[in-house]
Amino acid sequence: MEHIGKHALVTGGGSGIGRAIAEALAAAGAEVTITGRRAAVLKEAATGSDRLHPLVMDVNDEGSVRDGIAQAVTARGPVAICVANAGIADGGPFLKTSLADWRQTMTTNLDGVFLTFQAALHSLPEDSPGRFIVVSSIAGIRGLKNAIPYTASKHGVIGLIHGLSEEFMFKRPVTFNALCPGYVNTDIVHSQLPGLMRRFDVDRDAAEAMVAKGNRHMRLLQVDETTAAAMWLCSDAARSVNGQSIQIAGGQV
Repeated sequence: MEHIGKHALVTGGGSGIGRAIAEALAAAGAEVTITGRRAAVLKEAATGSDRLHPLVMDVNDEGSVRDGIAQAVTARGPVAICVANAGIADGGPFLKTSLADWRQTMTTNLDGVFLTFQAALHSLPEDSPGRFIVVSSIAGIRGLKNAIPYTASKHGVIGLIHGLSEEFMFKRPVTFNALCPGYVNTDIVHSQLPGLMRRFDVDRDAAEAMVAKGNRHMRLLQVDETTAAAMWLCSDAARSVNGQSIQIAGGQV
């Protein structure tokens, strides 16, 4: 899985799944642009590697995405590997969800992928191979209660993958796929625990066990499990894997 000389771009690359994928791509020889809104987080993630390149970019802002990717392309060449990982996972009862909440989730989780993929694809010569991956969720397969905007946005990115894979199948050597992990041992999952502890009057271990039950094998996934799937999709061995939603949830969802 060598990617020497390739330019990869990972949104939300400063932490969690995005950071792990970025580090794996850099270890495989790629020059990796990691984007996010927090400069300090990106700088810390890039420390110690001369192949990780921090870039402040907000996927909610069209100008920020187009200008940011143009800047990265000027510095490191066309984007041959694009991992759209940036997202938010706010939740709450449907009847208490405001239109502003809905739009914020859609703008980040769906519009952000659209903008990132479009700008990255424009940078890639038509005859050049490319790997485009979106980090969706099991919510994009089955849906989650008390997370309707998140569920809809994650279904939406899978629809985007399906459409792109069909549109470019005979035009360009580019694949589009989605990763659909369950609950992963990341800061996003940990941030949900205090609310569960208060709501159900349980300790942290019990709250974590409640979250883990969302995975079929009843344990939190580790980041490396999603990273390994992403690296396979980026490899030449996966050149005929296109338009797929790969579940990583300990069993059938």
